[in-house]
Amino acid sequence: MQNDLFGSQPAQPATRPKPSDIAHSSIDDDNAAPAPSRRRSTEVLPLPPDDTTRALATRLNPRIRLGASTWSYPGWAGIVWNEGPYTEAVLAKNGLAAYAQHPLLRCVGIDRSFYRPLTEGQYARYAGQVPDDFRFVVKAPALVTDALVRGEQGQGRQPNTAFLDPVLATQEFITPALAGLGDKVGALVFQLSPLPFSQLQRLPLLLERLRALLRALPDVRGATPDGVVAVEVRDPEWLSPAIAPQLAAVLKETGATYCLGLHAKMPRLAEQLPLLRALWPGPMVCRWNLNPLHGAYGYEDAQRSYEPYDRIHDVDAETRALIVRTVRGVTGAGQNAYVTISNKAEGCAPLSARALAEGLAAGEAPGR
Repeated sequence: MQNDLFGSQPAQPATRPKPSDIAHSSIDDDNAAPAPSRRRSTEVLPLPPDDTTRALATRLNPRIRLGASTWSYPGWAGIVWNEGPYTEAVLAKNGLAAYAQHPLLRCVGIDRSFYRPLTEGQYARYAGQVPDDFRFVVKAPALVTDALVRGEQGQGRQPNTAFLDPVLATQEFITPALAGLGDKVGALVFQLSPLPFSQLQRLPLLLERLRALLRALPDVRGATPDGVVAVEVRDPEWLSPAIAPQLAAVLKETGATYCLGLHAKMPRLAEQLPLLRALWPGPMVCRWNLNPLHGAYGYEDAQRSYEPYDRIHDVDAETRALIVRTVRGVTGAGQNAYVTISNKAEGCAPLSARALAEGLAAGEAPGR
């Protein structure tokens, strides 16, 4: 692989129930016109895309899939939804179909699976709401990805005996996701939560457990046109010079890939790319979670600063430019790229996705 495929230096960023009943007038007049129909309170309507957005989408390589980490945000009215108003609960339940009609949003994350395993039927309901070329980036349950059993506030209570259990990972995650999502599987992500100090001292042993887990999983790449298993880590020790080559070897041997986790506790994107290069050729999976200006523990600060997520607050030009350069290199070589974005990255995930699309389109031929 060419060393400049991913680019070590960032380029400059460039400057995708039934219909409502008719309410009738109470006036007793056969000629009186009926009142206009009213949208049901649970129905979510998409914002019709303008010609500029449609044209931008046609310029992107079809292997590029940009999207948000989830879809339940009322602040996206006028960006993804029509003006609404919509509640978060209504969007969580009924917003996916409208989200998937946005030309630039061709994938989405499913994060709720991290907190509780989903069933085949739940995955199938998601799949039934999106177009055939739409893909999902799904997080594995904490049941098998967290070394600790945690309380409601996230504090570790005791060791998790199911951590990296291949039988549970298959039964509670891979099998129902494949059966329910089918060809709409994008990346199935094992996000390894922050480890206790005792575990960080034994990463080579954990790598062997990770190898056993990945080897025991069903063949996701063989079962789907675009699916891949990805591993994301939340401790920088995984990327140390002693451990990173071993992690790359495990992933390559098992047909998995590394998920670029752009989180404040992890190194910046440029420092994570060598691991992706070591797995070449292969797809790119990136989860852009948090703007680094908020620091290692700034998730809540970003949430308070950016709500209701209706505009860009803090442009992360370095990350934008390097994502664009990396996606362009990966997809230009015939591999898929999945990039899901949190509102905490810059303030509004759909607008961050649009900025990436504009940067990517600047280097793409029309219709690719």
